[in-house]
Amino acid sequence: MTLPVLILTILISLVKLLVTCLPTDAVNWIISKFKLHSELSDANCIVTIDGKRLEGEDKIQVINYFNEAIFLKKNHIFPGNEQLFLHPENSGTPLVIDTKRGKKDVRLLVYIYNDHVDVVKQYKKKLVAYSLLSDSLQERSMPVIREFV
Repeated sequence: MTLPVLILTILISLVKLLVTCLPTDAVNWIISKFKLHSELSDANCIVTIDGKRLEGEDKIQVINYFNEAIFLKKNHIFPGNEQLFLHPENSGTPLVIDTKRGKKDVRLLVYIYNDHVDVVKQYKKKLVAYSLLSDSLQERSMPVIREFV
């Protein structure tokens, strides 16, 4: 009876020690798996506005502005209200970013307003909506976005 209790105690102590002493890289990897507003890389992204692909410097600029945006809040989507987030009223033409996160294809619909930026993230059959604050995107300083919005 004492041998199984001793082995169990040692195993639990090892697990506790391992969990509390994870290296920084491992902790950052775990946190990045649950991050809602993850950073994009220009290598595996396709950016389109009104069906026209952005290439070169414009694409890199849009991705950098998106990565630098500040997360404001998560918007809760209730069943049946998905279309309100996918096609909001008075939103204009969305910026569509298709990317991969691991093995999953992810589509980001970016709606730009004067006071905030709404992002609808589609992957598998799930929808997640959140708001960002990005002065660069909101000012529409890029001529490519300005002509479509």
